[in-house]
Amino acid sequence: MKQPIIGITADSEEPGGYSKYPWYALRQNYCSAVREAGGVPVVLPHEPSLVEAYAKMIDGIVVSGGNFDVDPKLFGADERHPKVTLKEGRTDFELAITRAMLAADKPILGICGGQQLLAVALGGTLIQHIPDEIANPLAHEQPNPRHQAGHDVTVKEGTVLHKVVGGETKLPVNSAHHQAVKSMPKELMVDAVAPDGVIEGVEDPARKFCIGVQWHPEFHISPADVKLFAAFVDACRS
Repeated sequence: MKQPIIGITADSEEPGGYSKYPWYALRQNYCSAVREAGGVPVVLPHEPSLVEAYAKMIDGIVVSGGNFDVDPKLFGADERHPKVTLKEGRTDFELAITRAMLAADKPILGICGGQQLLAVALGGTLIQHIPDEIANPLAHEQPNPRHQAGHDVTVKEGTVLHKVVGGETKLPVNSAHHQAVKSMPKELMVDAVAPDGVIEGVEDPARKFCIGVQWHPEFHISPADVKLFAAFVDACRS
């Protein structure tokens, strides 16, 4: 059986901590989740000049999360919330590689900030800070460790995600975000929501595989997370 090559976007950090010079970072479980699903994980440095080469080389992409936000200017906002933190070089690269993969109709799995970036790449907008726009919100920046569930999400029946997770309609998920998808581009549909109404999953059913989830399935909180990675890697084989 073919082992597809799966690109994973890295985070970028300024000097300090690991190195006195700028460095890339990625939690190991992104790679192990891809490997366990049958793929070959390849971490992608933020090199805009290599986007075309990356898109030809890889069979699918995981757009990872991180402790930063998409620039509100990219979805037409006039002001930036004080809680918004930018990593412009990373966002520019991720937008470019995501759009290249969309153009080639190669499988995409957006995780947390990667879901938000996918929505913006297709013309959607974001809630800049959930507590300011959602009444009685859940603790989407959960206080307990990320390898534990923070809340449940309801999966919409009849969606690709619903099929992928084996017909489950309620999933326990972890939660590490203060932003969320607000308005949906026409290509995308909501496939999962939190009890407070926050959009937790989006998909484009017309594509080979194009799903974004607000949680971190690489932690394998439930069997559904394992199934999500398995379905993504399987789509990358064809």
